[in-house]
Amino acid sequence: MNFSDQVLAVNDDLPIRTHQAVHSGKVRAVYYLTEEDSQRLIKEKRYNTAADAPLAIMIISDRISAFDCIWKGECGLKGVLGKGVVLNTISNHWFKLFRKKGLADSHVLDVPHPFIWIVQKTKPVKIEAVCRQYITGSLWRTYAQGKREFCGITLPEGLMQNKLLPNLLITPSTKGILNDIPDIPEINDINITRKNIEDNFLAFNFSSTNDIILYENYLRKGFNVISNALADIGQILVDTKFEFGYVTDIVGQEKLIYMDEVGTPDSSRIWDTAKYQAGEIIENSKEDFRQFLLNYFLDPDILLNKERMPEREILAQENELPVEVLMAISKTYINIAERIIGHTIHLSNNPRQEIITTLRDKYDLIDG
Repeated sequence: MNFSDQVLAVNDDLPIRTHQAVHSGKVRAVYYLTEEDSQRLIKEKRYNTAADAPLAIMIISDRISAFDCIWKGECGLKGVLGKGVVLNTISNHWFKLFRKKGLADSHVLDVPHPFIWIVQKTKPVKIEAVCRQYITGSLWRTYAQGKREFCGITLPEGLMQNKLLPNLLITPSTKGILNDIPDIPEINDINITRKNIEDNFLAFNFSSTNDIILYENYLRKGFNVISNALADIGQILVDTKFEFGYVTDIVGQEKLIYMDEVGTPDSSRIWDTAKYQAGEIIENSKEDFRQFLLNYFLDPDILLNKERMPEREILAQENELPVEVLMAISKTYINIAERIIGHTIHLSNNPRQEIITTLRDKYDLIDG
């Protein structure tokens, strides 16, 4: 079996029993379970959630997204070998560590297989927040152009590229298109300020203004937990993205939880400490792939300029990237995952069939 057979590129056509349309994102597909199956699994598996909580199956893929596009390789390679397993495995590792440290829970109730999460449906907070410890990437480009205010926070003069920021910088942005909020354009991924959030907390799906403080606490402490753990293995957490939502627990209490993925090579920049101290940036994250794309195409502005999105989509659709590039990304992802979790990542020869078998034999969720 070749690498293209081991890569799970399509994850929204599995015969999982559902009563709604499958939601297919850039990387994950979500299958919402029937009320009957949700309640059965909660009872059988004793999940820590309300007895009537809606559940869903999340199936991760090996697709790789960058600059809001999905990219593919030559020889039928439509993703990165091992990427899905790496993202789930690393996220699971941090979720467990957060709980151990007394932070918030996550939306993940069960991990039947490396490609599968069983999750409880959340009320998502409509914000993506990036916590930044170093000034690099788009933040540096904008700073170098003279801008000093970011999400209502003013940065001092004299900062240098790829160097530590004076303090951890939290830059929230909108998740999805939000309507009728003063001073916020109806466009996805628009930077916002803390005052925007406070003044419109209900529109962002916060249950109370007190939860904004809790949210910020989870952001900072979650970042520090990951940063300290990475430092122990010779890695620097440069920046990372967090998302949150609300669920109801087994006693009917609403709680704010981490959701989506955390601390992965997809949602973070991770640098090798020794190389950084020697003056070299070695990316152990998707940023390495992004830099490849910027250097590979003759007009990198297509990838950076949101107004050229139609051209960018054509670029991704019409270009097959060298196999060795996607395999190099695979190696980067697997290596950093194994360092984080402390043991070998095992890859499946037939992930699709394993997913179906697991959900049929152990969870009775496969029709046919």
